Amino acid sequence: MKRGISLCIGILLLVGAGGVYADEVTENIQAIVIETFDDPTGQEANSHIWIARGSKYASVIETDQGSVAYPQWAYVESYPEALFRRPPEGKTLRVFGIHGKFDLKGYNYVELFPVREENGEYVPDPIVLPGRVKEMDLWVWGSNHNYTLEAHIQDYMGRIHVLDFGSIKFKGWKNLRVKFPGAIQQAVQYVPSLKQLSLVKLVLWTTPEEKVDDFYVYIDQIKVLTDLFETGFDGDVLANPEQVQDLWANAPAPGRE
Repeated sequence: MKRGISLCIGILLLVGAGGVYADEVTENIQAIVIETFDDPTGQEANSHIWIARGSKYASVIETDQGSVAYPQWAYVESYPEALFRRPPEGKTLRVFGIHGKFDLKGYNYVELFPVREENGEYVPDPIVLPGRVKEMDLWVWGSNHNYTLEAHIQDYMGRIHVLDFGSIKFKGWKNLRVKFPGAIQQAVQYVPSLKQLSLVKLVLWTTPEEKVDDFYVYIDQIKVLTDLFETGFDGDVLANPEQVQDLWANAPAPGRE
């Protein structure tokens, strides 16, 4: 009997220690594309403007036409055939291409940022991830260089979590996937409980032994596997930050200056 009571207490302690809230038990798992790279203007749905920035030893090549700074980047017309057997009619499929050169071998990196234009300049504009994210995957075209790729994810407290997609030492297109650790907090006990994560950037790393004088990498379709279930309750409209902002903006407040 004592053993049974101890077992029940143990289970309750485990549940309490894990901080499991109701919406983390019932799930509505969906796969959602957050970036297609098909629209260089970032105007279409699931589309953003991206730029690339190299680390210290990124090459600057002098040509007859002037200086060319690397990495170069472009929205190249292409696609993984494993993802699309043929392009949808009337649709131009593009991928984000990086052409890199570094002057020295080492732990060089290329950062890929989603951005927005502000006063004529591009500023970082992290992509808010829907729901409570379980996994993220993307397509990478590798040229058999021994490089690695990682995603930088920001939580609601501003903390950055680095998730490793691993090596891109392969030829052609490959789908890479990374799981989100449970330690990354995506909910709290207070309303609104959902605390969404954001994709801040992707980072491509070179390794010290690998050549870096001239390489290409392409990236396509970033997707998340996420839980969209949220428990409804009487008054849940007042727990939606966007709706709350609208309601308060239009609410009369007699006597308030």
